Amino acid sequence: MAKRWYVIHTYSGYENKVKADLEHRIETYGLEDKVVDIQIPTEEVTEIKDGGKRETKESKVFPSYVLVRMEVDDNTWAVVRNTPGVTGFVGLDGKPTPLRRDEFDKIMRRGGSRGTTTAVPKRVATNLEVGQAVHVLSGPLADFDGQISEVMPESGKVKVMLTIFGRETPVELTLDQISVIA
Repeated sequence: MAKRWYVIHTYSGYENKVKADLEHRIETYGLEDKVVDIQIPTEEVTEIKDGGKRETKESKVFPSYVLVRMEVDDNTWAVVRNTPGVTGFVGLDGKPTPLRRDEFDKIMRRGGSRGTTTAVPKRVATNLEVGQAVHVLSGPLADFDGQISEVMPESGKVKVMLTIFGRETPVELTLDQISVIA
């Protein structure tokens, strides 16, 4: 019987614990030849804080889900299903449905069918929002105050509406050139 990728649903925040418990249970029950891999899809997310400070961290792509590559039979199904924190398999009518190869590749952010990993653009997040009041810290417009009209986290920039010579003017600034006015 072929080993396929299945998706199991877990309690929120229990993904790492489920993975560790499942690895232990597989070893205890001697099922290493039937349950061969467990993955929690993650991606690097760069958060840009006030003042342009960048913080990179791992973030789960699909919170509350864990991927398991296994051969489904009564034993493996019971061991996985009865692992603390697991609420069940993803599938129809309670029956686990295996992922297609292209679905697995997409979830794991892989391209090609030979298992080659392609570079994935890192996701960028910031706590800046449209409408926030900001102060320009540096550059030719230093000391001006304005309001954010657009946030462009991928490029590390924001569009700010500044009042220059009595007229509102859109200006593109880098995140390290501004600070939020409290």
